[in-house]
Amino acid sequence: MKRIFLYIAFIFSVAAFAQNEQLAQNYFERGEFEKAAMIYQDLDKAQARNPYFAQKLAECYQQLKQFDKAEKLLLDKIELTRQPLLYVDLGYNYQLQQNQAKADAYYKKAIDAVAETPGNVFTVANAFEKKVLVRQALTAYETASSVNKSMNFDYQMALLQGQLGNVEQMIDRLLSFAFNNPQNLQMVQNQLSRFMNEENTSENFNTQLRKALLLQTQKSQDTFWNEFLSWYFVQRKEYSKAFIQQKAIYRRNPDSFMNVVNLGRLAAEENEDTTAKEIFDFVSQNTMEQDLLMDAEYYVLQIDIKQAKDADLPLIKQRIDADMEKFGTTPYSLKLQILKADFEAFQLKDTKAAVATLNRALELQLNKFQQAQVKMKMSDILLLEEKFNQAIIFYAQVEEDLKNDAVGNEASFRVARASYFKGDFEWAQKQLKVLKSSSSQLIANDAMELFLLISDNTVEDSTQTALKKFARADFKLYQNKKQEALDEFKNLRATDKTESIQDVTLLRLGRIYEGMGQYDLALQNYAEIIDKYKEGIYVDEALFYSAEIYNKKLNQPEKAKPLYEKMIFEHEDSIYFIEARKQYRILRGDAQSS
Repeated sequence: MKRIFLYIAFIFSVAAFAQNEQLAQNYFERGEFEKAAMIYQDLDKAQARNPYFAQKLAECYQQLKQFDKAEKLLLDKIELTRQPLLYVDLGYNYQLQQNQAKADAYYKKAIDAVAETPGNVFTVANAFEKKVLVRQALTAYETASSVNKSMNFDYQMALLQGQLGNVEQMIDRLLSFAFNNPQNLQMVQNQLSRFMNEENTSENFNTQLRKALLLQTQKSQDTFWNEFLSWYFVQRKEYSKAFIQQKAIYRRNPDSFMNVVNLGRLAAEENEDTTAKEIFDFVSQNTMEQDLLMDAEYYVLQIDIKQAKDADLPLIKQRIDADMEKFGTTPYSLKLQILKADFEAFQLKDTKAAVATLNRALELQLNKFQQAQVKMKMSDILLLEEKFNQAIIFYAQVEEDLKNDAVGNEASFRVARASYFKGDFEWAQKQLKVLKSSSSQLIANDAMELFLLISDNTVEDSTQTALKKFARADFKLYQNKKQEALDEFKNLRATDKTESIQDVTLLRLGRIYEGMGQYDLALQNYAEIIDKYKEGIYVDEALFYSAEIYNKKLNQPEKAKPLYEKMIFEHEDSIYFIEARKQYRILRGDAQSS
């Protein structure tokens, strides 16, 4: 029983100690240094050999300009504990009094302690870093590693060099650390990514990093550097340059082939169609594995369908039929079967053939995720046929089967979108309100855009007349009936003067004209948004799409540059901000040498 009481008393004492420490910290953060000092005095007495509370107490004295008290406290604590990190605190106490000579003398004592016992570097360098004494921290690390050659502080020293603005030295040390410690490669790349994306320093940093990596690939035959350079180009979304590195790696190490395949998938997902096709052509020429050959053909078909004119469709159909004959109707070729159904429904307008393709797929031994993919496409086709209720039921089944999965979230969004197409805006809004906070950023963005479209056009027009016309035209776009959609959007502009629907209608018209290759008409519609609706929510898209046309379609970079510039300085919250900034820097000349 006595032991139990002792144990309970011990638990309470530990809890009380922790509460006092937290209370002292709270006082300190609120600037009530006298109250904080009183508590830290008690804590320091209770743990006299723990330098931490003495350091905190010294900080309170320094805030109160009681430097003599801080000096006596630290000297006594050094005498008691022999902890060299306290020399840093003592030196800093003199630095606060503008006595740099004495401060440096104590800093030297701390570093001398590291020279005598290199293990002291961990506490001493950390103490310097906490005081933002970067050069002294560097000296501490350099001293330790010079005395004990087995100690390597490249990573810590690299970050300190970065704080000093010594970009080249920082990069060299990080690369050296990564090469010698490949298990920490991810940590190094995460750190580099942060600097690559910093607004004020990124281009100089990117230039230096690329030069350093290129130099390493020239000096060494180790594919580690080609992989690193490929990673760099992927961060820059320069997939064609990353591909050059991956090919070089493959020639020396054929086991790296999957890295080429993954790069192709990434390029395709980022709509870098030319590079993606080039990569998958390379894949097809360099493998005999059926799953990779099918993967390559699938991605190339996707791109070709996206870019196809009506005259191209018969040949694409022949290719798909040949692929199905080659790869067979099995669970392994499911995504090819779904692509076939989509092509039949949306391009060839043959929904019966599409449904038959999907029904054959459902007869296979599929897992629940594969079944969901087929049902999702079946729902898309039912929606295409304007069978709204049936489509919603199918989407809801997928949503129910995969509640906490990304596919389930996508099904939820498609239920809301189908309700919107149908004109049931109230139900759509209920779904979208939940989806706005989806863990998938893409679904959340789409949900927010549709939610705002409905909300904005309900406030001004309670009958939702304009919104119903707009949703009908939007549905024509979904059905791939571009000319009909164009006519309906133009009619809406001509006959309905609801102000809230005007800018988004212009945006839709611009996108349709752009898809048809009528860039002058697309630019006219975007320009009207920029001029008349500059406070609206679609102006960032109008700016970005205009810049992209001038830059990539019309080869007029001098007209694109001010549009990208306006995007990055006035629309930092836009989902197009990062790409606009990248393109602006390229046009400005920042990336020519990077």
